[in-house]
Amino acid sequence: MKIGIYGGNVRRGAPLTSLVDEIVRFEEAGFASYWTPQVPTFDALTVLALAGQQTSRIELGTAVVPSYPRHPNALAQQAATANALAGGRLVLGVGPSHAPGIEALGLSYDRPALHMREYVTILRSLASEGQVDFEGEMYRMKTGFACPDASPFPIVISALAPLMLKAAGEVADGTVTWMVGRETIAGSTAPRIRAAAEAAGRPEPRVVVGLPVCVHDDHAQATARAVGIFKGYGMLPNYRRQLDAEGLGEAGEIAVVGNEDEVTSQLQAFFDAGATEVIASVYPAGDDSRGSFARTHALLEGLLD
Repeated sequence: MKIGIYGGNVRRGAPLTSLVDEIVRFEEAGFASYWTPQVPTFDALTVLALAGQQTSRIELGTAVVPSYPRHPNALAQQAATANALAGGRLVLGVGPSHAPGIEALGLSYDRPALHMREYVTILRSLASEGQVDFEGEMYRMKTGFACPDASPFPIVISALAPLMLKAAGEVADGTVTWMVGRETIAGSTAPRIRAAAEAAGRPEPRVVVGLPVCVHDDHAQATARAVGIFKGYGMLPNYRRQLDAEGLGEAGEIAVVGNEDEVTSQLQAFFDAGATEVIASVYPAGDDSRGSFARTHALLEGLLD
């Protein structure tokens, strides 16, 4: 199985450099990729650029950088720089984020599907050619930059609704998901993106599926722990629709939990549903957090291609 880690957590009191050390350890363990969100702590691309200098093989992805607060030219230049420092191993995940957070910045959350289509079109041109001449409804720009050692990098988007999935296949390199269940991946996400990519003559898209994962013998306890950790996601409309489609009341119920055999079977089911890669957000359950993390990571390491 192609498995990555969805991390980005810095333990309370730990220096930021400990996150780079963590990425180095995951590369040594053989994981395919390491992904981090852009959240109100550190800058994700800066951390990945630092990690790129300390690693040589592991892919480094953002999941995701919100698009509205960053002009596409500025993000493309930053991503090109990070990709150069990482030796061409960056995967840039971008997405519109959610209306409450964007509007709290004083920005308009207007026409997110069209916004993402134009935004990614500009990013792709700048990433592949270092320049763009674009006339759209939301963006009009003619510019470029010359970053030393720049090279193209894949762009994936956090596509949930049909128009976003279409854009993910037509103008991006696929999607990176979060809080999306197996039935939705199989019935909507994977087929819609693949159909859009095929119709546009694009390569086979990536379907990177982010999931909370915990190896634990007590299902109820592990699920209850996930419900507590991830409760806030169910209050956001974009995620709420995905959870409703799966028939789930709480976001944490989407977590992959169980003993080693059960978690293996559930992860395989996501690949069977159309995932090209699973990125695991490992969380602990029970009284021994350190031991819980170790048990889950040990299983995931044993499943790596």
